[in-house]
Amino acid sequence: MSDSYEQQIQSSPFSGGNAAYLEDLYEQYLEDPDSLPDEWRGFFQGFQSSQESGADVAHGPIIEEFARRSRDKRASGGQGGIDPSLIEKQAAVMRLIEAYRGRGHMAAHLDPLELNEPPELDELSPGYWGLGDADMDTEFSTMTLMGPDFMKLRDIIAMLKRTYTRKIGFEYMHVTNGDERQWLKEKIESTQGSSSLTKDDKRFILDQLTAAEGMEKYLHSRYVGQKRFSLEGGESMIPLLNDLVYQGGAAGIEEMVIGMAHRGRLNVLINVLGKKPADLFSEFEGNYDVRLDHSGDVKYHLGFSSDIKTPGGNVHLALAFNPSHLEIVNPVVEGSVRAREDRRGDAKGEKVMPILIHGDAAFAGQGVVMETLQMSQARGFYTGGTVHVVCNNQVGFTTSRPEDARSTPYCTDIAKMLEAPILHCNGDDADAVIHCARIALEYRKKFNKDVVIDLVCYRRHGHNEADEPSATQPVMYKKIKQHKTTRALYAEQLLEEGIIDKEHAQKIQDEYRKGLDEGETRHKDHLGMIGNEYTVDWSKYTKASIEDSVDTSLKKKDVEKFGKAITEIPDDVKLHNRVQKIIDSRKKMLADEMPMDWGFAETMAYASLLQEDFSVRLVGQDSGRGTFFHRHAVLHNQEDASTYIPLTTLEKERSRFTVIDSLLSEEAVLGFEYGYSTADPQVMVIWEAQFGDFTNGAQVVIDQFISSGEAKWGRLCGLTMFLPHGYEGQGPEHSSARLERFLQLCAQHNMQVCVPTTPAQMFHMIRRQMVRPLRKPLIVMTPKSLLRHKLSVSPLSDLTDGHFHRIIPEIDDIDPKKATSVIFCSGKVYYDLLEQRRKDEIDDVAIVRVEQLYPFPEKEYEEQLKKYSNAKDIVWCQEEPMNQGAWYQIRHRLQAPLKDPNSLRYAGREHAASTAAGYFKMHVAEQTALIEDALGNSKQYSSNRKKTGTEKA
Repeated sequence: MSDSYEQQIQSSPFSGGNAAYLEDLYEQYLEDPDSLPDEWRGFFQGFQSSQESGADVAHGPIIEEFARRSRDKRASGGQGGIDPSLIEKQAAVMRLIEAYRGRGHMAAHLDPLELNEPPELDELSPGYWGLGDADMDTEFSTMTLMGPDFMKLRDIIAMLKRTYTRKIGFEYMHVTNGDERQWLKEKIESTQGSSSLTKDDKRFILDQLTAAEGMEKYLHSRYVGQKRFSLEGGESMIPLLNDLVYQGGAAGIEEMVIGMAHRGRLNVLINVLGKKPADLFSEFEGNYDVRLDHSGDVKYHLGFSSDIKTPGGNVHLALAFNPSHLEIVNPVVEGSVRAREDRRGDAKGEKVMPILIHGDAAFAGQGVVMETLQMSQARGFYTGGTVHVVCNNQVGFTTSRPEDARSTPYCTDIAKMLEAPILHCNGDDADAVIHCARIALEYRKKFNKDVVIDLVCYRRHGHNEADEPSATQPVMYKKIKQHKTTRALYAEQLLEEGIIDKEHAQKIQDEYRKGLDEGETRHKDHLGMIGNEYTVDWSKYTKASIEDSVDTSLKKKDVEKFGKAITEIPDDVKLHNRVQKIIDSRKKMLADEMPMDWGFAETMAYASLLQEDFSVRLVGQDSGRGTFFHRHAVLHNQEDASTYIPLTTLEKERSRFTVIDSLLSEEAVLGFEYGYSTADPQVMVIWEAQFGDFTNGAQVVIDQFISSGEAKWGRLCGLTMFLPHGYEGQGPEHSSARLERFLQLCAQHNMQVCVPTTPAQMFHMIRRQMVRPLRKPLIVMTPKSLLRHKLSVSPLSDLTDGHFHRIIPEIDDIDPKKATSVIFCSGKVYYDLLEQRRKDEIDDVAIVRVEQLYPFPEKEYEEQLKKYSNAKDIVWCQEEPMNQGAWYQIRHRLQAPLKDPNSLRYAGREHAASTAAGYFKMHVAEQTALIEDALGNSKQYSSNRKKTGTEKA
């Protein structure tokens, strides 16, 4: 912008803000000249006609011309031109309108309890902008305000207050996308903040509020003092959710997956999903199905599925199971939704929609919320937008003051990182709640992005029904005791509007109560579980045994077919030199000119699954190429940065290969992949940690879902976790995947824990996970240095002749009768032991690899013990410290078949607080010592140590 232009603006009778107003006027003129007063229309027409081209001109010259005319007017004593004072006043009106759009939500009456009056904001005062009583009857252009082109100032202000400061606070001016912001503005202002509900709509809302309140009162009187985490104070959530279901069904949505914590969950189960009250009452009374072979869970953590009849057809609803970790269900729901969308080919998310219900304190306080929001538009995790409902009780357990619970004005401010529109709503105004629900649904449908409804309400009881809330919130709960319920307030409203009479209000209460007494489903449109063409039949997966074996070998012709597919790269794909060498090596492996490495074997496993119509979804922070530069499932063209994925050439009608370099998250991404795997058993879902240690950041997902989901909820899951693990001197944070934690969680055949030591083992383990009709989590301690170890290779023939070995016997020529010692171990330490034994020419020590630590291969283990019946020294050797790794978790299994339990000893690092040494020399010394210790009871090795002076003092 030129200096002369700046000077002209500064000398004109309006500020930069007025300049913006003038630009808006010009935009309005270009769009519709007749919408402007004659003097403005004449000004713009006159200016355009003076231009040679007669075409539309840039805004800058328009403003310069106006500045010139204003100066000319002042010089001529005020004759001619446009009155500058009119511009000043009109610009002030425009600023006032924008202030209401941007700040009106802060003045809205959102709190049902009215504990705090909305603040008086200077920006919403006409005087702040230089407008006074004398201007109230002056007509001004409404500019972009939805309504008449010209209105008196007092009418403009009244309209703004109706729209922005009643029972809904619209927060959307942070949305930078012009189309989205314009749509929201029109949707909000055209209705002046309220929807046109029919009489039938309002009767339906009253029915829903009556059901919500009636359910809670019934439980409160029948099961006194039992925890239920009631919805009382937030009953309007029930009509909100049901309206989303019915309106969503009318808009073409066929499935909805709901995630929520325990507040109001029982009410949602009965009044939204149609669970039979009799079943819930049975749970309250402590009954359970004796046929179940799992532990079960408390009633307010359970999930449910059903079909609901809507105007647009049946909508399948699924309420996800959720432990007490509040927001952790968010990514699980998103993953389940993505799986359902992928199964349908619903790339935009038009048929399946996630709904997440949050608590106010949890939404503001828990990091997984941010991680899940961050995934919402990412390629590998997109679900077409989520409708978030925050059940804002205005108190986080006992934290009454917002400044103790968060550092932001609203609990929903975290959603602004996505520029998601936020609709704050007074929960006692049921009509306003439904209006927000419909705007949210329309926004999600049109823009496929997240939207937030902040349902400001309260909780009539404490955190649970045994709590005494007035001890910590005396003022709030004194107010609550005197406050009418949402249903009572709405019934009064409908009585005043003449929509119902008193008899009707009492009748629906009595009918609902009667229905509860009968224990039957109270949802009038509940259809039970109908299912559709996309419904998954899990029955065949429930019958499989974790001990079953399965043929995972390939035919030779298939090996050749798959190998060509992954090694024949189009000529126009120019690879990096190092990557090209890897592809060339794979060609030699296919020709059996060199042994298979890990990357080749793994890729061949995926290729075979794709041809058998299984899909593969591999997700991690560097999974495309592999953290250790070994996989290269995604090839990058060095000339134009395009990518080529060889495995996609093997996809069939249903099978897909997807590899995602994920965002830098463990908790949310692992939760997402868990959710995905529970929704589609035909997809091999793999989450790969960059280093196994990083699972620390996702421990809640492992504890609450992966290890125990089947035991608590009967929820099957075939998720595979690749966790790089091994002691190479990389320090405490890049050595251990915390094997001991997984083994500690193992029970009742809940999952599999494997430590493969060869490429062929990796190949057959991957295939077994899908080919066997069993869906249990698979935890894999994957290698790092072994990826390129000269001994950790396999012949090509292992793909056609082999299978997965739970135990790999001794591979050298060790005479079983002469063996005095047998070392059992897992993982990389095997090769250290093997190399040292060969170097020292020891022939009386056998080394056996345990490739599957859980379920422990007891039969194979006992067979090895019988084979070496003369061995008196049975060793468990591991790299991890004694208090970590497998030792303490499998020691009892190792001892059980021994005639002399004392013959079992441990060889490894001593107890340690940290996982590994941080200094490389220390690591080497420890590693050398444990290898010596493991081999040390051999007479020959003991003699060699004496000769070399390495015998311990």
